[in-house]
Amino acid sequence: MARIAVIGAGMGAMAAAARLAVAGHRVVVYERTETYGGALRRFERDGFSFDTGPALLPLPAVWRDLFVKTGKEPLERCVELVQVDPSSRHVFADGTRFSLPNASRAGVVAALDEALGSSAGQRWGDFLVRAREAWDRTRRPLLEEPLWPDWRVLGEREPYPAVPYKRLLRTRRAGTLAEVGALELKDARLAALLESHALAHGLDPRSAPASAAVLPYMEHAFGTWYVRGGLRELARAVYDRCRERRVEFRFGTQITGIVEKDGRAAGVRLADGTVDEAEFVVAGVAPGVLDRLVGGAAVRGEGEVPPQRGAASRLTVLLALRGARPEGTAHRTVVHAEDREAELESLFGAVPRVAARPTVTVLRPGDPESVPDADHEAVTLTSVVPAGTGADAQAYAEHVIAVAGREIPDLRDRLLWHEVCTPADVEEATGAEGGAVPAPALAAAGGRLLHPANVTRTGGLFTVGGWSHPGGGLPHAGMSGALVAGLIVEGPGFRGSQ
Repeated sequence: MARIAVIGAGMGAMAAAARLAVAGHRVVVYERTETYGGALRRFERDGFSFDTGPALLPLPAVWRDLFVKTGKEPLERCVELVQVDPSSRHVFADGTRFSLPNASRAGVVAALDEALGSSAGQRWGDFLVRAREAWDRTRRPLLEEPLWPDWRVLGEREPYPAVPYKRLLRTRRAGTLAEVGALELKDARLAALLESHALAHGLDPRSAPASAAVLPYMEHAFGTWYVRGGLRELARAVYDRCRERRVEFRFGTQITGIVEKDGRAAGVRLADGTVDEAEFVVAGVAPGVLDRLVGGAAVRGEGEVPPQRGAASRLTVLLALRGARPEGTAHRTVVHAEDREAELESLFGAVPRVAARPTVTVLRPGDPESVPDADHEAVTLTSVVPAGTGADAQAYAEHVIAVAGREIPDLRDRLLWHEVCTPADVEEATGAEGGAVPAPALAAAGGRLLHPANVTRTGGLFTVGGWSHPGGGLPHAGMSGALVAGLIVEGPGFRGSQ
């Protein structure tokens, strides 16, 4: 039995802690804040309750696997999962509106044909077939296996089978997600639908590789889920599972350094100068934090994937509304920007800034546990902003509310109060500089959207969570915990789940 120190109580870190404890190790989690869950936080006021981080759960099988492998009670006994249907509703500046059924190709095709005209649904359906091929090619190396030593192969090969087009006697294939939309979908609204999946992860579809097609495919194939009471309940369930497996948590404990001995991690140094010894250290922290913990020493070797420094964050506006949620209201609505190119240039241009008329995701869960009574509604608005967006965030929230008014016409009349969660709040919760939010790992693009391996140059030191392989997002964070546990329990020969 080894003593293992885990730095941070984010979802990936807790997933690793639970699995390691089941394997017989003594696990201690050190968390600088007073609670668990990383970005999965909750805001409560006047009987209203809101998720302030991610609010929907894709690919719940990752977390089902964690609960199966770490105890007798399955995930569904610990939280109530609700499939979101329709999966999403989309609103465009030209007045086009449509809702997409959850995990139904035939239903999606029919909805798009009705809203956008004959053949639109077929083009999207054909795209999903190609996206599935990209998913099949990348699922294991990018989600289920430790990062390959020859990771450059993943960066060089584009797994998305783009359709060839002949123009001026030359054959052209889409190389970016935006080009997939332009060349293969041939409708600005379908292209916006496609690109919104990349934008939601803080990725510029004009430079994101075509392999980003796996993002809408994951949602289509595995559905979108909501946790009754909010996604914070998932964090609570994982925390409870850790405690059941006798994982020790020390909240309000700042780690100031990782102690090395003979080239191996040997423990962690606390703020008061004391050292807690450990045979293994698992760091669930952002890249800048890890750099400080190792005293500037390189933990990754020459030629390895460099740590990503995120450029995008999110701004979240929490709305307390008088009046009941109307019957038939969609759980999630994406109100698309009036000028998508202007929005992308604002966010990802030479000088990133907030967009004047952004894409806004409107979440209206209709969860009785989120409101004081049936005569009120809790609504969450989210929009992508550059990391580090500061003092102007409060003013920008007014733009976000105005955009949401296109979907909720009586919004201003019903508004009791609102709260704004800024990138500074994300930074406080996660430690990521500027409140940056990591994206999932993607193939191609020269490897710039891969994440560093979970193994480091320092023996016994591993990294977990969204800033290490396989990247950001709840499924990927959960898999990072599984990978790190496998590498510690089974050793360097571990090759992932079978």
